[in-house]
Amino acid sequence: MRDGVELVADHYRPATPNPAGTLLIRGPYGRGYPVSVLFGGVFAARGYHVIIQSVRGTFGSGGEFDPFVNEAADGADTARWLREQPWFTGSFSTIGPSYLGFTQWALLADPPPEMAAAVIVVGPHDVSGPRWGTSSFGLHDLLGWSYAVGYQEDPGRMRNIVRMLRIRRRLARATAGLPVGDAARTLLGDRARWFETWLEHPSPDDPYWAPVKLTEALERAEVPVLLLTGWQDIFIDQTLVQYEHLRRRGVPVAITVGSWTHSDLSAKAAPTVLRESLAWLDTHLGNSRRAHRAPVRIHVHNDGWVDLDEWPPAMPEQVRYLQPGGRLGDAVPPDTAPASTFTYDPADPTPTIGGRLLAPEGGYRVDSKLSERRDVLTFTGDALAQDLYVVGNPVVELSHSCDNPHNDLFVRVSEVDTKGRSRNVSDGYRCGAADSGTVVIELDAVAHRFRAGSRIRVLVAGGSHPRFARNLGTGEPLRTGRRLQPATHTVHLGDGASRLRLPAAPRLP
Repeated sequence: MRDGVELVADHYRPATPNPAGTLLIRGPYGRGYPVSVLFGGVFAARGYHVIIQSVRGTFGSGGEFDPFVNEAADGADTARWLREQPWFTGSFSTIGPSYLGFTQWALLADPPPEMAAAVIVVGPHDVSGPRWGTSSFGLHDLLGWSYAVGYQEDPGRMRNIVRMLRIRRRLARATAGLPVGDAARTLLGDRARWFETWLEHPSPDDPYWAPVKLTEALERAEVPVLLLTGWQDIFIDQTLVQYEHLRRRGVPVAITVGSWTHSDLSAKAAPTVLRESLAWLDTHLGNSRRAHRAPVRIHVHNDGWVDLDEWPPAMPEQVRYLQPGGRLGDAVPPDTAPASTFTYDPADPTPTIGGRLLAPEGGYRVDSKLSERRDVLTFTGDALAQDLYVVGNPVVELSHSCDNPHNDLFVRVSEVDTKGRSRNVSDGYRCGAADSGTVVIELDAVAHRFRAGSRIRVLVAGGSHPRFARNLGTGEPLRTGRRLQPATHTVHLGDGASRLRLPAAPRLP
């Protein structure tokens, strides 16, 4: 690197005198399984030189690991190193998921001339906050990730296996503790010191985050980019922004969205990811026959795969009104309709069930227990006479007031089946909701078929812990806050003031 630090890489050579190109993979999780198999072996067998590099401060590479900070400079220096190798094919592409996707965006912030294509799988371009695409601090995911990365290189395979088996219990205890800084230190020890620094800089507008906000990469990228993600991925919102931005600029880009979580992309989604990645690279790097595919390929949950020309597709809007008695319907409530209230107590925070979580408990889950809690408002519609396809971003509008200025709002759309079981479909979160007025919350993008006979449900709560750090209700800093103050929320229903807007129709676009 430019500062003299040396980074370690493994080189997989194709057994052919006519290599198809070069692939560069940069990440912090080591160069062994599964990266060695998914990328090294598979792509070298297809004729590609493959370089798998451990980023600064990980698995033998020099320097100190400071998440995300050094990837732009180190990526550029690695590209310069590639240029000087006698076996280099003259052009290269990048590929990889999650953090390995961020390192690609870091390279695209100032693209090397030899870069020919990219395959970015569930990869963020902006980790400021650090909110990972949410409006609140992602406590569970950020702390769990920091723990896993902080201890991943400890010697002793069995010791690491035991530690990972215990992580769920330890993480639950840490996320429940206050203040958050002390609880995190108890879990992390002297590892992952970046976590407390993140807690000290909660605002994405803080200059501290400038080096890891790679929005300029969306303006500078010119190479063909394939994006892969899932409706329940923690970075789905950023991936859709990436697609829309590149598409608007005329950059060759395609996106595939499955009914997957973040972890699924390296597990049950791996066959789809490998198949589409190989086709994309063979087309844009390997100079093979040009494979045609639709710009947008989505999996409609509860249905199947659909190819589209654009995202979001044109869909009519259907409106459902939140009504007294916990009903959700087409009729506009009278202006005399009584309001609904609930009290959020940060000492007993509303729990996370399913959703965009970096854990086995994430994704589509039965969430019926949420509707049984006193701190959750539930509004359920009548049984649907026919299938209803929702494709796009649902929006919840709430006429809302609260007796505590320090309050959050969590909203969810779920599907209740004919047996009365409720499963999550799409979530939205607002950190620091207003004391009073109309709150508009755009929920996660979705492609979902509500089956005939099922019912649409809207849930409203004051939090979702530990996915999001709880609002203490006192305005104290997250790192050091100890005091807790409940918040009583009022949702006004009269004259249709609170409603659900769905991009929906009885058939697919």
